[in-house]
Amino acid sequence: MTDIPTPLSAEARERLRHVSVATLCTQLFKRGFRNVYLQHVKRLTKPTAGNLVGPAFTMRNIPAREDIDQISAFDDPNHPQRKGIESVPPGHVLVIDCRGETRVASGGQILTTRLKVRGAAGLVSDGPVRDSGPISQMDFPVYCAGGSAPLNLIHHHAIDLDVPIGCGGVPVYPGDVMVGDDEGVVVIPHHLAEEVSRDAVEQEKMEAFILQRIEGGAKLAGTYPPNADTRAAYEAWRNEQDAAGR
Repeated sequence: MTDIPTPLSAEARERLRHVSVATLCTQLFKRGFRNVYLQHVKRLTKPTAGNLVGPAFTMRNIPAREDIDQISAFDDPNHPQRKGIESVPPGHVLVIDCRGETRVASGGQILTTRLKVRGAAGLVSDGPVRDSGPISQMDFPVYCAGGSAPLNLIHHHAIDLDVPIGCGGVPVYPGDVMVGDDEGVVVIPHHLAEEVSRDAVEQEKMEAFILQRIEGGAKLAGTYPPNADTRAAYEAWRNEQDAAGR
């Protein structure tokens, strides 16, 4: 087990619920982070509460071995996959390292339902899920590599919980903040989450102003990125917005 990072504040969680993954990728790029967006991991469900947001609780799989990974393995309540489902803290995201393996599922409807009932913030896997049709109708954030009917034991041996993993080609450390929207999932190093959430909100306010100008016929040069005149106009516009309570 790793040290528990400082909890994500309620204010940061709320900010991250409303900014785009694209904006967060830009903010992390400005800080030198280029590999933060999970590849081949897409939104399966359409929850009503905005973005997926929560610290990562991780599960690592290695390739299965035939003499160990039999169906009887699930009789053990301490089987790492089942123990992982029962161990995710409320408000956290279960992030599963499937090594990008898409021939088998990483879980199904019963396990996903248990995560939801226990108060997890969501599920992220770089493998598919089985029961993908019923899961797609759940009001619970699920991001994965699509659907696959065969069970995980064919190609996966769950081996570790709450350790550094790779998911979608991105390193994920326990406590890193996962954010998902319609485009996909980004990983924010936990020590940057608070400041990134604040700067992301500011970036989107600026971009809303810039978009208005572009829609009004402004050229890119001097508008995007903004020059001093555009920034001054933005500050005046923002003050008007703040005064109007927007």
